[in-house]
Amino acid sequence: MSLGSFIKKQFIDILQWTEDADGVLAWRYPMEDMEIQYGGSLTVRESQMAVFVNEGRIADVFGPGMHKLTTQTLPVLTYLKNWDKLFESPFKSDVYFFSTRLQIGRKWGTAQPITIRDADFGMVRLRAFGLYSYKIADAAKFYTEISGTRAEYGREELEEQLRNLLVATMTSTLGASSLPFLDMAANQALMSQAVQEKLAPEFARYGVALENFAVTNVSLPEELQKAIDTRISMGMMGDMGRFTQYQVASSIPLAAQNEGGVAGLGAGLAAGAAIGQAMAGGLAGAAAPAAAASATAAAAPAGAPAEDPAARLQKLKELLDKSLISQAEFDAAKAEILKKLVG
Repeated sequence: MSLGSFIKKQFIDILQWTEDADGVLAWRYPMEDMEIQYGGSLTVRESQMAVFVNEGRIADVFGPGMHKLTTQTLPVLTYLKNWDKLFESPFKSDVYFFSTRLQIGRKWGTAQPITIRDADFGMVRLRAFGLYSYKIADAAKFYTEISGTRAEYGREELEEQLRNLLVATMTSTLGASSLPFLDMAANQALMSQAVQEKLAPEFARYGVALENFAVTNVSLPEELQKAIDTRISMGMMGDMGRFTQYQVASSIPLAAQNEGGVAGLGAGLAAGAAIGQAMAGGLAGAAAPAAAASATAAAAPAGAPAEDPAARLQKLKELLDKSLISQAEFDAAKAEILKKLVG
């Protein structure tokens, strides 16, 4: 090389990476025709690692700090290039930087439902979603297995592979689990821990450490979820007889506002109670014909001729004594009955 060419040649004194773009995990320093100055410095920031690669072979790996590049700090590269102890010329080598920052809040989910055998519902299809966090733990292995010689390797490229591992492991875990769906919500932490223990060795194969894994939701198909909601609603009703009494008591003030409303309430109470008993018997597994006969027999008075005025007054008095109607409502109904009697 002539003196003029040597003077024009560019040398690198400082090697560093400022991570300008978010989501980049590996970045190759742009060498082009430049050479690294012997005695130059390599700056590796916290949450970074740097790898020197000589003719396709990994040489030296550096952690955070400022490193002066000499034969003492580059022992593997010195050996590969057969440098002697007095070597002081610029040299060529590929330098790759790796971000070891924790990648948090990464999402995963099952693209397709997973079919499992459930103790309560038989064969069901589940979908699962959650979050995970990871970081590059072994830069040399990550370079060899994942990023390679590319000038830049992004987070999205890696996570496409990681998600496949996550979903495959989650599928096998749910498929092998004997835990009923209704108990999964209470055991999500244990499920997350079991899946993380299975995934950690798989991630480590690529030089990646799985720092956290969480199952945030396990859901059923919409039609089965609606069936469960109906079952829950029926359970919340409890005693159907008491539920019917509550409905009737709530309707008394409204009935008193209509002519003949409270007066005809006795028959309505009987019919409502019978219907409530029939529903309760059906839910408990009672025979349907018996319940239907009971409801029909009790409901028959609803269409019968009006009761004797004295009997109606007696029923109203019983309602008043039980505090099912107010004194004002009793007086209004009594006045109506007496008005019809007087004509």
